[in-house]
This record gives sequence, C-alpha cells and structure tokens, in this order.
Amino acid sequence: MTPFAERMSRLGTETAFEVLGRARALEATGRKVVHLEIGEPDFDTPRFIRKAAADALESGFTHYGPSAGLPEFRQVIAEQWKAERAIPCDADNVVVTPGAKPIMFFAMLALLEAGDEVLYPNPGFPIYESVANFLGAKAVPLVLREEKGFDLDLAELESKITSRTKLLIFNSPHNPTGAVLKPETIEAIAALARKHSFWILADEIYARILYGGKHLSIASLPGMAERTIVLDGFSKTYAMTGWRLGFGIMEKKLAAQVSRLMTNSNSCTATFIQKAGQAALTGPQDEVRAMVAEFRVRRDTMVQGLNELPGVSCLVPDGAFYVFPNIKGTGMKSADLAKALLEEAGVACLSGTAFGEHGEGHIRFSTANSLQNIQTALQSINEFLTVRAK
Repeated sequence: MTPFAERMSRLGTETAFEVLGRARALEATGRKVVHLEIGEPDFDTPRFIRKAAADALESGFTHYGPSAGLPEFRQVIAEQWKAERAIPCDADNVVVTPGAKPIMFFAMLALLEAGDEVLYPNPGFPIYESVANFLGAKAVPLVLREEKGFDLDLAELESKITSRTKLLIFNSPHNPTGAVLKPETIEAIAALARKHSFWILADEIYARILYGGKHLSIASLPGMAERTIVLDGFSKTYAMTGWRLGFGIMEKKLAAQVSRLMTNSNSCTATFIQKAGQAALTGPQDEVRAMVAEFRVRRDTMVQGLNELPGVSCLVPDGAFYVFPNIKGTGMKSADLAKALLEEAGVACLSGTAFGEHGEGHIRFSTANSLQNIQTALQSINEFLTVRAK
C-alpha cells in the first residue's frame, strides 16, 4: 500500500471535535454530559434567515455560482464592513467560502513558501499552527500570558520578527481566552507590519460578540488594508455553524488568487446559502443582540462560579463565548483535569493544551450552553474538586 504523503504528518487537528465524540459515546451508555467543549451557539439560526434559504431554493438558487461568491452578496459584505469597520473595500476585495477556515487555509497557501515564518498566538486556535506546519512554513509562537490579560506582548513580538517573517496571525476577540486586544496593541502591530513589510491575518470571527467597547479592525488603519486578510463568517454571530458560510476581505490581487484556489477545490459556495447570508446581514439584528446579551449573563455566572471553586481562578473575558480559568491550584495538569471532568463529573471541556503548549495550567469552557446547564456543570465540578481535595 502506498504510504501517505509526508506532509500529512505535519497536519494537526481540532480537539473540540474529538472531545465531542468521546462525550457522545458516554451519552450513548446512559451517562449525562454537559457540553461545554464545542464553540457552537446553542441558539437556532434566526427564522428569517432559514426562510431566506428556503425561498432561494424555490427561486432556483441551486446551480453553480462564481467561485468568489455571488456579486450582490459580496457587495453587501463590502458595504457593511466599510461602513461598520471602516475597512476600505469593494466587492472585488471579498471572497466567499464554505466556512471561514478556507480563508485561513487558502490565504496561507497563496502566500507562504517553505521556510517562511508565521507568528501566531499560543494559546490560540490550533489550526493556525497546523496549516503553517502543513505548508512547510515555520510556526513561531507568541505567548499570551494571563498576567497581561492575554494581550499580545509587543516586546516579545518585535523580538521574534526576522527577515523570514511573512505573516502574523491574531484573533480578537480571542479563542480560547475571550480576551480582546487593546486598541494601542493593534495600532502597534500595524506599525510593525508596515515597518517590516509582513502580512496580517486578522481572525475577526467573534468581532460582534463583544461585552463592551467597539471592535477595531486592523485593516481600517492607515496602510493596512493592502497587507491584511480579514477572516469572518456567519457561524458564531448568526448561529449558522452547520451552514458553512464565511468570507475574507483582502487586497484584490490576493483575492483573485484565493478565488482560483476556490475554483480548484470547492468550485463555489452553495448559492442558496449565500442568499441566506445576505438576508442575515440586511435583516433585523435583534436576535444577534439578544444572543450577545445572553452570552454576557452566562459569562458572568460562569466566571463567578469558577472563582468560587477550590484551586481555580478566572479572568473576566471581554468577548467571544469562552472562559479560560487557571487550574494550577488544583494540582492537576490541564489534560488530566479535562479528562477527569468528562469521565467523573460529566462535564465536557477542553484542556488548555488543546490550544498549544502555553495553554498548560488552564482549561477552556464554552458558555454557548444554557444558564441551567452551566449551573449544573459548576455544581458537578465543585463536587469533583471538593472530594478530590479531601
């Protein structure tokens, strides 16, 4: 049998789906599990968006579309992101993809050569490092530290920039910590990118799940639109995870290359789903605001409860729907505690090391579950830790 290509050994994974599988297997045996492992809103996609998809199907949006996306949808995206985030763009800067991950993959595929260096946050979304390694680039971690509120350390960032630095990835609001980069941090990153002439991949998938202030897109800063890829999508904001709809905003020549990669891989994103996305952006936003308000209540409940647990402390995140408590006081390693919580307490969560080696000492809980389930989980974790401490 032909062996797999060597590059497959460099491809990582997303642990959330593995833990979800183990949790489902436990449930199949009759065990009750509270799911705080997966980053998926527990709300239904708003009805008007579902109706737009059904109407589009009935109207004949069942055929191929342009690889870059429907022109009218791309225009709506460009107009909204120009108005709301001050990003200078038009439809030709936008590429629509089946989910937001392809923007990450295709942009890196279009830009990186073997040996190029990619700066990425650690702890951080594991696919950043995975794709960089897969493409033969060198993934260089930028450590996010709790004592700095998980903000980027600018001195460390500058010290790691070399002549091989091709791309810097950052995510704000951040997965797994929920941290939001300070405006002065984003401005300093932009200054370094201009000075050293490297690209930025700004993962803004959680940009509308903020609990205070206004999102600042680095692409809106002087001289940054031409060197920034803004990654965004509909999964988190509109509870559309299963729809697989995302997009990127980038310099037009790069957009043309990413569109070519779409042609060679997916051909196009389903057209009726794009019409649903267009409806999402142009329709009422009441349910989005209601979801964010509910996430805030859950966040507050989760953080307060975690800070009352023995050996646990937790910062208050400013965005997204995750908390990233410090569990060093329990005396357990992150992976061991996450495993025990699932198997003994019936609470599914992720080890901090699922987001890189610098996530050790933490675990991640998603607050994308009901307040009742969060309270049940906190009680179960408390009982587990209290018994263990005796």
